[in-house]
Amino acid sequence: MTQSHNCKNELNDVELRATPARLAVMKLLETSSKPIDVQTIISFLEKKDIKADPATVFRIVNMFTEKGLVKPIQLHEGKFRYELANIADHHHLMCNICGDIEDISDCNIDALEKDIKKKKQFTVTSHSLEFFGLCSNCQK
Repeated sequence: MTQSHNCKNELNDVELRATPARLAVMKLLETSSKPIDVQTIISFLEKKDIKADPATVFRIVNMFTEKGLVKPIQLHEGKFRYELANIADHHHLMCNICGDIEDISDCNIDALEKDIKKKKQFTVTSHSLEFFGLCSNCQK
């Protein structure tokens, strides 16, 4: 699920200055196969020797969310995780034991949304669908 783009141009396109912290957060999100929480971002920036306190990181992800660059994901952990907004529509599987997260993209949500529109005269503008259970390793 790795996306490749010029992060600096993408930030400039939404009228955000391309600071080292913002560029690093974009790169991290771009290369991650799973939604990332703020603590992971903070740890990543520290390893890269990029100065950004937790408040700054929260401001960055909030700004990215407002500008439509990322979308927040809530997996009933008491925190948000973030992923790039421009990736293909998908949902998540989360293991209740080890916390592993996997993407699932072969849900037939389009048909369900059409059925909802037809039966309930309701137009779905967005949705959230996450599955919780046990991964194959934790079932052993």
